[in-house]
Amino acid sequence: MGRARSLCLVFATLVVLAGCAGGQSSPGQQSSPGQPDSGPPASTTAAASPGVGQAAPAPGAVPEQLRFAGRTLDGKDFSGESLAGKAAVLWFWAPWCPTCQREAPTVASAAQANAGKVEFVGVAAQDDLAAMQSFVTKYQVGSFQHLADLDASIWRHFDVTYQPAYAFISPDGSVEVVKDQLTEAELADRLRQLTAS
Repeated sequence: MGRARSLCLVFATLVVLAGCAGGQSSPGQQSSPGQPDSGPPASTTAAASPGVGQAAPAPGAVPEQLRFAGRTLDGKDFSGESLAGKAAVLWFWAPWCPTCQREAPTVASAAQANAGKVEFVGVAAQDDLAAMQSFVTKYQVGSFQHLADLDASIWRHFDVTYQPAYAFISPDGSVEVVKDQLTEAELADRLRQLTAS
């Protein structure tokens, strides 16, 4: 009887230990098909559904989507966290893009009309620094700063795969990414909504 009780205790201990170790994968270990992975997802792109179903960050907190860094066309460091608490627009463009070239005067005009209310930041990619600087001069969009996203890391951070595109950032930290060209009226309407929030 004592031996049977000892065996039961050993068995119960093994069951408890197995239960504690279950459901966790070691680094690099794949979950079995049909079983959820208990670790973090391989890729988390907040821009896939920006601002949708996400609570606004606590006051003083920096939203995850604003945690990026870059360099301006003149070589200065830029932190996305500097946009926290502000109404801001990121304009994603490429120097050779005909749509971006046509859109540039509209964006420049909107930036000037909303100076002090909305911070505009251009995010250039898909070309070299000299071409980006030439674009800013030629199309007169130098009234706001532009980032040289030479490795397209900021584009990827916002899930932007083609240009032109926009990220509208509300003071509460919510972000809406628009992957399309906007008319002057559409841009003005979105800016009104942004400054009203």
